[in-house]
Amino acid sequence: MSNARFIVVIVLGLALVILGLSVFTVDEREYALKFRFGEVIASDYEPGLHFKMPIVNNVRKFPRQILTLNNPPEEVITAEKKSVFVDFFVKWRIRDARQYYVSTGGNEVIATGRLLEILKADLRNEFAKRTVRQVVSLERTVLMDDIVVAAAETATEFGIELVDVRVKRIEFSEDVAESVYRRMRQERATVATELRAEGAEEAERMRADADRQRTILIAEANREAQQIRGEGDAISAEVYARAFDRDREFYAFYRSIQAYRSSIGLTGDLLVLDPDGDFFRYLNDAGGAQR
Repeated sequence: MSNARFIVVIVLGLALVILGLSVFTVDEREYALKFRFGEVIASDYEPGLHFKMPIVNNVRKFPRQILTLNNPPEEVITAEKKSVFVDFFVKWRIRDARQYYVSTGGNEVIATGRLLEILKADLRNEFAKRTVRQVVSLERTVLMDDIVVAAAETATEFGIELVDVRVKRIEFSEDVAESVYRRMRQERATVATELRAEGAEEAERMRADADRQRTILIAEANREAQQIRGEGDAISAEVYARAFDRDREFYAFYRSIQAYRSSIGLTGDLLVLDPDGDFFRYLNDAGGAQR
């Protein structure tokens, strides 16, 4: 290989190296910062190919997507001065890459540490405003939203956007757990008592209604029976009257027989009567003649 050709190869190689050191690419999932001797000079890069000066400029990239930070259980105190352990996680992302670098040096460990300090302080403040009952009830969503609102403004000072904070689990210390369970048992017992009282009241109301309907039915039945009995007595009296008018002697005989059947021959009955009296008229004389 001649010297001229060797020099051309060397020059082309250096050109390629310089070109490679002079360009960089930015992915749509990244932020890019360009430095000049350690000073940030550009940050608003769109995805694509960009240029820089070798040696003079260097580029650092940071993730644009949402990141997750899991925190170990944190002990907090409620408004009732009871200790609970809160296990939560944080969703966050870099919103301003320049501010993020200036505030944290681009170190994610430092960034998450500061973010946790903010969140823990707001977490303690919000839990201190609420009772155990409130933090384990449906108000937990409101609690988390309040924490996000309180911490979001401070997080922007570090170029960070706080997306969401969610509690995974709330654990109680033994004394708090026993207190909560005791209160739950008392509440269930109260509910059971109320339900039993309502059931007894409903049963009493149903019994009263049934008794009222029974009384009405019996009264209506007695009234109808009395009416029927009265009509029967009227018919019977009419029949007796017609029989009396037709054959008075037979009517007297029939009435006497009915009286004998009703008063004589019953166990335990004792009658003190004159055997010659009118009561035994048809027993003493088959013809029923008057004496």
